[in-house]
This record gives sequence, structure tokens and C-alpha cells, in this order.
Amino acid sequence: MSRLIGNLFCLSSLIFLIAAFIGLLVANLFRKKKVGIKSRYKKFFIYNIICCLLSLIVGICFVLKNQPAYLDTKYTNNDILNNLGNTHPVINQTQVASTNFPVPGDQIYLRLFKQEGILEIWYKHKNQQYQLSKIWKICTFSGGLGPKKAEGDGKSPEGFYVTQRNLLNPNSNYHLAFNIGYPNAYDRSKGYTGSYIMIHGKCVSIGCYAMTDKGIEEIYALVSQALSSGQTQVPIHIFPFKMHTTNMKKYQGSAHYAFWQELKPAYDIFQSQRRIPDISVHNQHYIVR
Repeated sequence: MSRLIGNLFCLSSLIFLIAAFIGLLVANLFRKKKVGIKSRYKKFFIYNIICCLLSLIVGICFVLKNQPAYLDTKYTNNDILNNLGNTHPVINQTQVASTNFPVPGDQIYLRLFKQEGILEIWYKHKNQQYQLSKIWKICTFSGGLGPKKAEGDGKSPEGFYVTQRNLLNPNSNYHLAFNIGYPNAYDRSKGYTGSYIMIHGKCVSIGCYAMTDKGIEEIYALVSQALSSGQTQVPIHIFPFKMHTTNMKKYQGSAHYAFWQELKPAYDIFQSQRRIPDISVHNQHYIVR
């Protein structure tokens, strides 16, 4: 609907803008022939042009805001959902049969990278290794790099989290949402506070990770499917950036560097072994195996 409004804004603005330019051209011809044109008409044309330009800008903003913001891959499926409203979205298995999307019974795993602004979903079919299903662009998050420490600090968390069936909200004010489980055991051991940290739609955030509505529909459906077909918890690992050697050197002067070093082993294990490491908390530190 918003994109339709934006397109109408753009179309009407262009029509009136062309009309205004024609009007000014005619007025200029009359001026050269020394035919009097009242000053107020000239002002009207100028005001009309200004209003058209502003309307055109508003229309462009509407259109751009509602463009899909996730990264399409060869596995894109435009009709992945066949059931929205007051129930959990369901994957249309007929339509995704030829894609790289998980099927019921597959285990899934979410990775988010702040600096790159992406959310990945990986899946494991039976005893196979994890495979990348799809990458979405994170529409927005808040607070920059570094962990969330306090309620109201506007920061989006970093660390190791999980969501589960009772944390899914199909009736969210933000289209669809699921709670990532912040604060986790590590956060609580540090005295960090905060609540209702979600991955959701609507592309607005004060501490959450916001996707486009189309993006969250796909992500939510995959998470819901996994939790409905045997997976009890879906791991959500949130990194500040891809933690390869170059980036670690780049950010080694950060006040958060010691914390990031605790996240790096989990990144390395998954990169090299394609398995989700065992993660625990001891003496206010992550222990990754």
C-alpha cells in the first residue's frame, strides 16, 4: 500500500511539474511579446513547481522505504508464505521444493553480523553439515558496535542467544516478531538489563533487529517450522562483524575488544567445522568448546 502511495505521489508530481514548466514557458513567451502577465500568476507557477518537487521527493522516499531490503540469492521464493494473520506462518513446501530452504525436521541456526548488516540462516538436514539457506539484509538496528548493557541504552545485543516456541509472536505490532532471549546467562552475570529484544518487521529499532516485513515473513516462517517439527531451541549468534584476522586487527583498539575475543572462538569453530559449538558461562565469561 505504501509503495502504491509513493508511486501515485511520483506520478502526480511529474504531471504537475510538467504542467508548471509549460505554464512558465507560456508566460515567458507572453513577456517577450510585451503582453502583461500578472505577478501573482508567476508566483503561482513557482510555488507549484516547489510543491511538485517536494511531493516528488516524498513519493521517492515512500518507494525506496518499501523496496525489499534483503539480499536475494538464487534461492529466492516470492511466495514462500501461504498463511499469515493470527496464526504462525507456514512454509509452502510445494513452492520451495526446488530451493535451498529447510524442510520440516531440519535444524536451523541464525547468525547476525552488525557491521555487514546481514542475517544468515543455516540449516542441517539429518546428519549432514550445516548449509547456508539464505542471507537477508538487516533493515536497521541501533547503538552501533558493542554489547547491550542496560535497559534503555538503545543498543542492540551481541553474543549467544536462543529463541523457542513460546517466544514467537505472530500478533506483534511490528508485523511478526520473535524474542532472542536477552538477557542470557552471560548478560545476567554481568548485571546487564533489558527486555523484549526481538527480531521483527517494520524496519524500526530501539535495541531490536528490524527486518522488512517481507524479510521477517520468510525468517519467522522458517523459525516457526523448525520449532514445530522437533527443534526445541533455535540458536541466534550475534557478532559485531565477520571475525576473521583482518577485522580483528582493524578493531583491536576498541573498548569492546576483550569481549569480542570471547565471541571469536564460536565464529571460528562454525567457520571451520560447520558445527554449533557448546557454549556456557563461567565467572562472567563465555566458555566455547
